[in-house]
Amino acid sequence: MLAIFLKTLPFFALIGLGYWAGRTRFFTAEATAYLTKFVFYFALSAMLFNFSANLSLAEVWDARLVAAYLWGTAFVYGIATLVCYFRGINVEVTAIEAQCAVIGNVGFLGVPMLTLLLGAEAIGPVMLALAVDLIVFSSLIVILITGSRDGRMSLAILRTVGLGLIKNPMIVSITLGLLWSGLQIPIPAPMNEFLALLGAAATPGALFAIGASLASKSAERISVAGWLSFCKLALHPVFVAFGCFVLFKVEPYQATVIISAAALPVAGNVYILAQHYGVAPQRVSAAILVSTTLSIVSVSLWIAWLTGG
Repeated sequence: MLAIFLKTLPFFALIGLGYWAGRTRFFTAEATAYLTKFVFYFALSAMLFNFSANLSLAEVWDARLVAAYLWGTAFVYGIATLVCYFRGINVEVTAIEAQCAVIGNVGFLGVPMLTLLLGAEAIGPVMLALAVDLIVFSSLIVILITGSRDGRMSLAILRTVGLGLIKNPMIVSITLGLLWSGLQIPIPAPMNEFLALLGAAATPGALFAIGASLASKSAERISVAGWLSFCKLALHPVFVAFGCFVLFKVEPYQATVIISAAALPVAGNVYILAQHYGVAPQRVSAAILVSTTLSIVSVSLWIAWLTGG
């Protein structure tokens, strides 16, 4: 456990450095926003394209792995939704809380950390988790909130969902990379070096940006934040593990990666959605802050247990 904790510590130390920079205003909110844009649209996209361009779809796709992750995620989504129902929460806030319960920081934290901790082979399962989060659950929250406000389903909602997916640089970079690989086009040396150089900025940039953005988050509604953090850091990996080991018999290494991805703290893009739709942004803010703080220990515990460390 101590060895795993010491390996994860530099990642969280970078988050802490970013938090200090944001808290002291050495890094302003505007600077954090531009750093996040750089990582999201350029550095992380280059990293994902480079990874996927050197993989074949057969190496990435695993139906049992997708089924296990989807089952575990949907089950916890259902638990969070049911709890909201008994609390008398409306559909819009329920959709936001359920999203907090299952959508982890796979892009900014999972991709760089898990590929370094668990090996380059981890990128396939991590990309699958990222794809399920973005395609299934990020679409679902838009459908639920928009449908609730309109009182019905419409083609306009599906158009919004489709455009959101097409414009997401992580989906685009993964898709283009797999197409490049499928067409068996060799990557020229200058292009490969360019992608490697730009992609290398993703890890420190993303972790620093997470910390700097946390500096503006508040810890209001701590009881709800605690519940959502419990869902994300404990229930989500537990039910994904049940899907991997009991229901779908996933290969151990892939199971380790996907469960570790499920154990990551609440993603920052949930806050962006909450702010965009004007639905409980402070609640999401608190869940991100609490879950990220607790994950310093919980992620190490999960990885140590899964790897026998």
